[in-house]
Amino acid sequence: MAQIDDLLENSFSLGGLAPDLAAGLEALARPMKLKAGTILFEAGDPGNGCYAVLEGSLRVSLLSAEGDEQLLAVLGPGQLVGEMALLDGQPRSATVTALKPARLAFFDKQAFDRFAEDNPEIYRHMLRIVGGRLRLANDVLAARSFLPLPGRVAKTLLLLADSFGKEVEKGRTLIHYKLSQADIANMAGAARENVSRVLNEWKRAGTISQISGYYCIEKMEKLEDAASM
Repeated sequence: MAQIDDLLENSFSLGGLAPDLAAGLEALARPMKLKAGTILFEAGDPGNGCYAVLEGSLRVSLLSAEGDEQLLAVLGPGQLVGEMALLDGQPRSATVTALKPARLAFFDKQAFDRFAEDNPEIYRHMLRIVGGRLRLANDVLAARSFLPLPGRVAKTLLLLADSFGKEVEKGRTLIHYKLSQADIANMAGAARENVSRVLNEWKRAGTISQISGYYCIEKMEKLEDAASM
């Protein structure tokens, strides 16, 4: 079970820091727990800090005025959410909800600012994180704008593999999180029925499979080709 004291070692976003900076950030982290279904924050809430996921999973989404939801991402252990708040302090741009019981580490913006005043090099690291997130958002937007449906579904599965992928035998990647076809369709910006047809075609072709309800990428290069623009 991941602990606060090994947060930096197990974080995709915060690893690689100098030991003194890592220790300083670890000292700032405040542990918290969320029950499944609990809203961590909503779009428009104050940007008072960011969170690192230690266990569980979080759903990042936008809600329209009519109540329609657009699923933007599913985040797992080692990932950050709300990191923009550490830099600009602006209100939250999306709603984040616990999909499963989650353990998080919270970094308060005021405490982070005090730490960064004495260690300004931490800003360079945070800018790299934010820059990477913006590039990813641009890739997703471009995929939804220009890729045909199979490419959008492939991009979605690859993003999920980045968050929840576990290497299994023969170079296969198991997405160790149970997602419905509706979830995948929501992330790909398509109708569930159309996404179902794409997934079934890939199953018949041996590109993907399902193992105990989990999607498994059998031929990674096929999805990467489909997701390329």
